[in-house]
Amino acid sequence: MAEAAGGREQPAPPDAAPRADEEPEAAPHEAAAGRRRERRSAVPAVGAAERFPGGSPGPAAAPEPDAGLLEAARAAPRRSSIIKDPSNQKCGRKKTVSFSSMPSEKKISSASDCISFMQAGCELKKVRPNSRIYNRFFTLDPDLQALRWEPSKKDLEKAKLDISAIKEIRLGKNTETFRNNGLADQISEDCALSVIHGENYESLDLVANSADVANIWVSGLRYLVSRSKQPLDLMESSHNTPRFAWLKTVFEAADVDGNGIMLEDTSVELIKKLNPTLKESKIRLKFKEIQKSKEKLTTRVTKEEFCEAFSELCTRPEVYFLLVQISKNKEYLDANDLMLFLEAEQGVTHITEEMCLDIIRRYELSQEGRLKGFLAIDGFTQYLLSPECDIFDPEHKKVVQDMTQPLSHYYINSSHNTYLIEDQLRGPADINGYVRALKMSCRSIELDICDGPDNEPVICNRNNMTSPLSFRSVIEVINKLAFFASDYPLILCLGNHCSVQQQKLVVQHMKRIFGNKLYTETPLSSEAYLPSPEKLKMKIIVKGKKLPCDQDILEGEVTDEDEEAEISRRLSEDFSREPKLIWLCKELSDLVSLCKSVQYKDFETSMKAQNYWEICSFSEAEASRIANEYPEDFVNYNKKFLSRVYPSAMRIDSSNLNPQDFWNCGCQIVAMNYQTPGPMMDLHTGWFLQNGGCGYVLRPSVMRDEVSYFSANTKGIVPGVSPQVLHVKIISGQNFPKPKGACAKGDVIDPYVCIEIHGIPADCTEQRTKTVQQNSDNPIFDESFEFQINLPELAMIRFVVLDDDYIGDEFIGQYTIPLECLQPGYRHIPLRSFVGDIMEHVTLFVHIAITNRSGGGKAQKRSLSVRIGKKAREYTMLRNTGLKTIDDIFKLAVHPLREATDMRENMQNAMVSVKELCGLPPIASLKQCILTLSSRLVSSENTPSVTLCMKDAFPYLEPLGTMPDVQKKVLAAYDLGQGDLLKNAKNEALENMKQIQLACLSCGLSKTGSGHADAKSKRCLEAIQEKDTGDENGRL
Repeated sequence: MAEAAGGREQPAPPDAAPRADEEPEAAPHEAAAGRRRERRSAVPAVGAAERFPGGSPGPAAAPEPDAGLLEAARAAPRRSSIIKDPSNQKCGRKKTVSFSSMPSEKKISSASDCISFMQAGCELKKVRPNSRIYNRFFTLDPDLQALRWEPSKKDLEKAKLDISAIKEIRLGKNTETFRNNGLADQISEDCALSVIHGENYESLDLVANSADVANIWVSGLRYLVSRSKQPLDLMESSHNTPRFAWLKTVFEAADVDGNGIMLEDTSVELIKKLNPTLKESKIRLKFKEIQKSKEKLTTRVTKEEFCEAFSELCTRPEVYFLLVQISKNKEYLDANDLMLFLEAEQGVTHITEEMCLDIIRRYELSQEGRLKGFLAIDGFTQYLLSPECDIFDPEHKKVVQDMTQPLSHYYINSSHNTYLIEDQLRGPADINGYVRALKMSCRSIELDICDGPDNEPVICNRNNMTSPLSFRSVIEVINKLAFFASDYPLILCLGNHCSVQQQKLVVQHMKRIFGNKLYTETPLSSEAYLPSPEKLKMKIIVKGKKLPCDQDILEGEVTDEDEEAEISRRLSEDFSREPKLIWLCKELSDLVSLCKSVQYKDFETSMKAQNYWEICSFSEAEASRIANEYPEDFVNYNKKFLSRVYPSAMRIDSSNLNPQDFWNCGCQIVAMNYQTPGPMMDLHTGWFLQNGGCGYVLRPSVMRDEVSYFSANTKGIVPGVSPQVLHVKIISGQNFPKPKGACAKGDVIDPYVCIEIHGIPADCTEQRTKTVQQNSDNPIFDESFEFQINLPELAMIRFVVLDDDYIGDEFIGQYTIPLECLQPGYRHIPLRSFVGDIMEHVTLFVHIAITNRSGGGKAQKRSLSVRIGKKAREYTMLRNTGLKTIDDIFKLAVHPLREATDMRENMQNAMVSVKELCGLPPIASLKQCILTLSSRLVSSENTPSVTLCMKDAFPYLEPLGTMPDVQKKVLAAYDLGQGDLLKNAKNEALENMKQIQLACLSCGLSKTGSGHADAKSKRCLEAIQEKDTGDENGRL
């Protein structure tokens, strides 16, 4: 074995001259040359290479079949250099439009494509343990037996790696060399790969110029390793795949003459039928490209040309690489592959073989696949695009939260000036405003009532009286749609500007039309909190002013509504004048029960004198001031009382406030201008998708519990809440439309993705991907991001796709989702238009993982590992209550809490060690660790070198005979994590051990498993049973 191949090469002394086979250090301008420009916000994007195989943006000649691959392979000069400090300087580019008549790239759609690319060769960066990185040109031998690189002063036979010596291939920075390299933070996770070889599991660590190229090498090498004992006939194997067989049957069924040829028009229609998202022009160009490569010009298509065109047009490389990875290097998935994928990657529980076969029957396109139980690339793509793989957790499409808490413990979907469909200055009143809001589960709507003609009250925009709405017709629509989208209570915020006479007509209409839906019960003074949404189901609650209950009068004066009073004061020169008084009749006053409007003075007064059924309204400016000055008091106030926040009167264009600013303080009713789309309305709509879209969302427990402490301005960890790390990989986009109004560039767009985190201020951040040039059909991003979330219950993630342009980046689509509703694994995100409509076939393909802070690393850069040492740990602190007896009792809990934190962190650090030694990233599960490890622990004769056994009801891995040091290290790390620590970290331990037991059974490592059939029968094992001893269950 060549010494130069492994990660164990002897590093050169720091002050020594470069060796003969090493290159001089690259000049700074060389290292920076060719780098794409960064986004204006200066958010860095690591590994921003152009998508493989990229074509020139200018006019291009028609390529040969593999011209795109060969050109991409030779794009970089065959030179070599030591790169010590790569620069991130921007390099401006000129916006161009392609007028090429032919597609300029060939997609990877099979293993033979990967092998062809590897044989052509390309430049990869070789990473050494001494923190140096070298450019080398790597190729695969024509006989597929060895991997070679140059330049090297060594003998050519030593600058190679035999395929037969390769143990495994890892994607990502998952070896000691990468973890210990000083430049590791500047290397993109998605562009890194490692070839593990030799009996001592040495590593050849490489970095590709793009994630696509890395995937090609990983997929190709895995394919070769898995078939190293079989003769390879790539051309023959590519024509004998299940996909090719299915396409032949499709062609033959459409070939009515049976001549083996078909009109181009018929072929185009057939491919369009199989893949409706493809443009006809693109299909015709592909046929012309194939025919030109064969030096023929005809309007007829052969069976082979049809299959080739379909494969190149309909194969998404990123899905192909994923399929090869999870199928153990086959080009299809069987039921067992699919089961492991759903359990280990997608987080699906209680999956069975029959469930997997059912998925195959529903999504596999070929009859043969459905009968034999396998899922080929096209069926797998269909499955990933199906609602079953949607990013939104289907559990949250129904009411899943506790709806028996007091009304003040929920965020309530609320509308401002509901009757408007345009801006508030000139917009006329429109009944469709109510229809739209109620169909979107809005649970708090506004009615501004004025005197109308013919003694009939009307609803109108007081700035535009030209088109008033009949009050009676409005409440008839409200009555019809009040519980169309949700059964939970609807709040009517009355803005009363009527005379006493017409107020009585308002009451008559409401009682007659709403009937017993109106909630008018007198609140009980013996209660301390408002009733729950569950108790108020199908009820309509009126919010408004109320006459003093201690005066038996038929009518009286009350202050004007708070919002109207603010507008009046702002329009008046005397800003401090007294609020205007209006007359109110007893009948209308009696309709107000649980939501009596009162004016806010200060928190001290409110906490002493305010009744639980009274509600204060805050202007945007006032609420912002209070949130900044008294964040803790605002949260505590909202634990018991309802707060309503409405947009500033200065927002004459009906723009929206940021609802998150006030949700962070616990404000329940944040009124939004539904008629104005944009980022703020996206947040509002996305937030209320959860809990079955019922219009009520339970607030985090730290905002509800009487003894909890929370401030919206918390800078870091929230006391009592475990932080989480969100891992997002933006893989690709599909069928992006041209931005509306973007005429200058024709059909060309240069998309990039921005990921925004919204929540408490400590969580708010934003990152973006690289820009992909001139690709709207299937741009490949392949970039990973991490975000630390300190209060997960209040966090949202917004994916925004934009078209990169010097004049101004234009909006393409977005999707906003609460963190609690994210599904892990490989998911497609259905993008929404600017006005919030789902766009057909327009998606983002992503990978999502959520881990705890220790197991997943911090959001900021980390050096060697994600472990948290004792000095860096943040321990739970206790806040004094001021009551000495209580404080003295709780002081006794400080030490046990500290011990519990240490125990949890030690266990999680041990799990990180196991994952690192298995060559997996921190987001991997223990099931994936064992599955990865199984290939090392089972000999070529399928004899395991370890076995799973139970000690004290906990699973251990017991060696059978002698083992290499590398394997011993892994088992030692596992025993430390599981054997000694996991017993005491009960909840997390049980889930970890369940994953290990299932994985061992599937790999045949169980003592009780006498063979494949026995292991298979135990795949769906139930969770390990906990001991019923109070002592055991009492431990942390």
